[in-house]
Parts: sequence; structure tokens; C-alpha cells
Amino acid sequence: MAKQKPSMVFRIGSVSGSIFEHEVDGESGKRTIRSVSLQRRYKDGNETKYSSSFGIADIPVAIRVLQVAQQKIEDAEAEVSLE
Repeated sequence: MAKQKPSMVFRIGSVSGSIFEHEVDGESGKRTIRSVSLQRRYKDGNETKYSSSFGIADIPVAIRVLQVAQQKIEDAEAEVSLE
């Protein structure tokens, strides 16, 4: 199974958010469902690693990244196609 790439990635400090889009069949046709993945980047010696755990100092940044993700998703879902 191929790993799906995010449609958008953004970062504030060491916290990044990725938005993924999934097409689903609904009652009124196909629609796009969006989800968000949140992660924190850190160094372990010379190696860069990623975690989905956040310390107390990371939480305000994680909240801001989620707010940005929410706005991006709301903007995308408010967009109307005239095709």
C-alpha cells in the first residue's frame, strides 16, 4: 500500500501540521474528507526524530498549528467550484 502524501504541510517552530485529503462516496456524490496529523521535531544527538507527544512548552505552539489547520480546512471547504 502506497503512503499517501499530504496536500499541505506547515510548521511553526518545531511543531508541524499535515493536512490529508480523502475522497469518499456520499449520498450526493463524491466529497473530500480532510484530516490533520500533528508532530513535533526534535534532535537526538545528530539525528532528527519526530514524535506525536508534546511537552508543556510545546502545547501553545501545537494549539496554534491546529488553529492554522482548521482555518485552511475551513477555507478549502468554503470554496465553491463553478464547473
